[in-house]
Amino acid sequence: MLWTEGFGTFRRGIDPWTQLQRIENEMNRVLSRYASPSMSEFPAVNIWANGDHAVVTTEIPGIDSDKIDISVVGKTLVIRGGREPEVIKEGESYHRWERWYGQFAKSVELPFQIDPGKVEAKFAKGVLTITLPRAEADKPKKITVKSE
Repeated sequence: MLWTEGFGTFRRGIDPWTQLQRIENEMNRVLSRYASPSMSEFPAVNIWANGDHAVVTTEIPGIDSDKIDISVVGKTLVIRGGREPEVIKEGESYHRWERWYGQFAKSVELPFQIDPGKVEAKFAKGVLTITLPRAEADKPKKITVKSE
């Protein structure tokens, strides 16, 4: 039998689980430098609407509000932004690097036409909240039925 003491090590003293963990950590370190959120996945958004407006919220911590660009065309909302990489001091190296940096763009189709002149956006504690009023021309009109 190759395993001793509860399958912990080989007879020669090599612990394969430690070696696999070391390889996994190294791969995570190397690959995380190149990882960035997918354009369609980040940032995640919540959207709710009523007859008068839609509200979109998203979490984008660590981004300056002046680096956020919001545009509306018809029924489509586009949120763009970016985050700069953290600068490490000379002589330091990363032990773990999971936070992404770079540019992102999220395009979302809303349930109705938006009045772009009345859109409001607030950014507090890393949460962006966008209120999108429905265009007057797109609001349902009540039709009065006349009887003869």
